[in-house]
Amino acid sequence: MSKAVVELKAKDLNAQGGVFCPSPLADMKLWNSHPKVYLDVAKTGSARCPYCGTVYQLAAGEHVSHSH
Repeated sequence: MSKAVVELKAKDLNAQGGVFCPSPLADMKLWNSHPKVYLDVAKTGSARCPYCGTVYQLAAGEHVSHSH
């Protein structure tokens, strides 16, 4: 299990307010990757990958705008 924490800027999130893990933002290598999973970061400001335990969180002062 990873103990990594990846700080994100709002621009790193996709249109739905999330990221996919494994992610190049977490410097993950192909040999240790797992199935792709969507993590909703915008909802609470952070999300933990159920496979590897990497935490993706918004950096301090970053805000997600929900424009439709």
